[in-house]
This record gives sequence, structure tokens and C-alpha cells, in this order.
Amino acid sequence: MAAVVVFDAEVMCREERIPGQFVWPAEERPPAAAADGVAGGGVEEIEIPVVDIAAFLNGGGEIPAGLAEACERHGFFQVVGHGVDPTLIAEAYRCCDAFYARPLAEKQRAARRPGESYGYASSFTGRFKSKLPWKETLSFHCPGAAAAAAPGKKMSAVADYFVGVLGKDYRHMGEVYQEYCDEMTRLALDVTEVLAATLGLADRGELRGFFAGGDSTMRLNYYPPCRQPHLTLGTGPHRDPTSLTLLHQDGVGGLQVRAGGGADEWRAVRPRADAFVVNIGDTFAALTGGRHASCLHRAVVSGGAARRSLTFFLNPQLDRVVRPPEALLLADGGTPRAYPDFTWREFLEFTQRHYRSDESTLDAFMSWVAGGRGGDGKQ
Repeated sequence: MAAVVVFDAEVMCREERIPGQFVWPAEERPPAAAADGVAGGGVEEIEIPVVDIAAFLNGGGEIPAGLAEACERHGFFQVVGHGVDPTLIAEAYRCCDAFYARPLAEKQRAARRPGESYGYASSFTGRFKSKLPWKETLSFHCPGAAAAAAPGKKMSAVADYFVGVLGKDYRHMGEVYQEYCDEMTRLALDVTEVLAATLGLADRGELRGFFAGGDSTMRLNYYPPCRQPHLTLGTGPHRDPTSLTLLHQDGVGGLQVRAGGGADEWRAVRPRADAFVVNIGDTFAALTGGRHASCLHRAVVSGGAARRSLTFFLNPQLDRVVRPPEALLLADGGTPRAYPDFTWREFLEFTQRHYRSDESTLDAFMSWVAGGRGGDGKQ
């Protein structure tokens, strides 16, 4: 039996030939590296709506032009005017760099365990054997206010996680990400008001209640340089099984989306230091009864520079039933629902124990539920 490959970024980034487990099928690979060494550098950029969320919240709820169509077509847009302090974002990146600069053995103190959705992962080498992503990740829970603290008490779950798993030297890092998660929770809930307006809901704040006390997740992505970037992917094509994703990418670039969500060509997303990318995920798509599309996206890697991104996944409470608001069900006039009721816990466990997230995760989950929840999905 072949030995499990060890993804040590410090070593891998110097390899002239990448291990076969990281080579993706030809039909799924990005174009050959452009002159600047970035895989997929020649891909056309996508034009997407940019929402000034402060203006929306303070201006009576007017929907920006093209936003409703974007949500229905590919589930992807950007937000500015978000109120997140640039110095906090910069410190979050500095802490990200500091963590990934540590020796592999130290990072593995936070190793992700089988079946869990949080912890450190060096490319998921312990879970999958092929089409491995060229990246490291550190994921941790960001409990909502109702789940994390008594009224008036400052939340500390993220900071406590860093200290408890990695040691007291990581307290500052934990405090930075605690503040960052608090800001992302605020911003994500503000975004739900924008999306409620695109759905025609009379109460702009109706979707906020669905995520009260939620089980959200933060992930630090690190994509080391690769000598053969045209053979691999930082993250393969997939739709996030979560509800909403807020992503800040550094200036290297690498995020790509399918403009029409299906057979269309891949399009690059130009990084904006002042903006957060918003991806609609599978759970939110189900919450809208299929009105909004779950965003199909991937990440390519660079031949000359490391890439980082800060990713926040908004989720409901684990046992919250995913069911469209009554106003949307009434608007459907009794037609069969696109998705039956399910809980976020069921869907999360499906992706962690039975199925490798891809472009068809939600459909596979529905088939699994219809089949009595027996056996594994396609890996």
C-alpha cells in the first residue's frame, strides 16, 4: 500500500515535480501558467455587482442594479462600505502568515480529526488519495452570540480555542481572530438583509433570525507557491455546503467562478482590498427554495507567490431546520418544493463523513436522504 504523502509546504514549494496525488485530471486543470507564473492568469475577469452595504442599510433598502440576477444566476457578488477596520484585516493576515511560518509539527498540534470540520489540515492528505488541493487550512468555530456568551459577557470562544489547542503564546492570535469573527458575523447578518430584499421579503430582517446563535466557521487558507501550477488546484470546483461565505483575498489572486454556475467558462475574480466576496452556498440556496444559486468556484495557485485568503462561513445552529420562509412558500402557490426539510447538522455530517464536497453536493445529499441515509456518497 502506498504511503500517505506528507504536505509540508516549506518542502513542497521547492519540488520541481509535484507528487501524483496533487495532479488533477486534464479536463479539470487551469490553463497553463501565464508569464507571471500564476496558473490561469489568462482567464477573463468576471464583472459582478458591488454592493455598498452601508448605503443599502441607511438608504431604505434599495437593491443594487444586477444583484437579484447575479444571485439567481451564479450566487456571487462583492460588498464594500462594510465598516471592517483595514488594520484588523491587516493584522489577521499578519497572524495568518505567522501561523503558517511555524514548523509542520507545531501546526499539527491543532490537527483536524476525522469527521470534524475544524482544526489544521495539510491538504487533507489523511482523508483523500487523489486530486489533493495544494493548500493548508486552519478552521475554527465562531459561535453566535446566543450560543457563546451570557448577556453582557464578551465572547471568547475563538481566543480560548487558540490557547487551549496551541498554547498561551497564541493568545494574541486568538484575540485577533475573535474580533475578526465578531465583525464577520455582524457583516454576514447585514448581508442577509440585502438578500431578503432581493427575494422580495417584506421584512428585510426576516433571515437574521434563522442564523441567531449560529454555528459559523472561520478558515485561514494558505496556498504555497507551486513549480507546476498548471497541473494542480488550490481548491477544486465546488459549491460551499454552508449558507453564506465572506472571503477576503490578498493581492495575488486565484479565485475563479463559473459565470453561469454550470457550463460557462471560468472567470477570474480581481482582488479588491476594500471588498469582501460573498458566495451563496448550498444551505442558503435551499433556504430560498432554489431561487438563489449556490456559487460554483475554485482556486488556482501561483508559480511565484504564496496566496492567502480569510474565509468566514455563516451557518445556522446545528439543529436548525432548513425550510424557506413562509412568505416564499406561499408565493410558490403549493407547487412541490425544490428541497425537503433538513438540519444543518445532517448536511454538515454528510460532507464530513460521506461525501467530498464538489459541484453536486446538495443533490447528492438529497439523494442520500431520499435513500434512507444509508451508505456513502461518491468520494
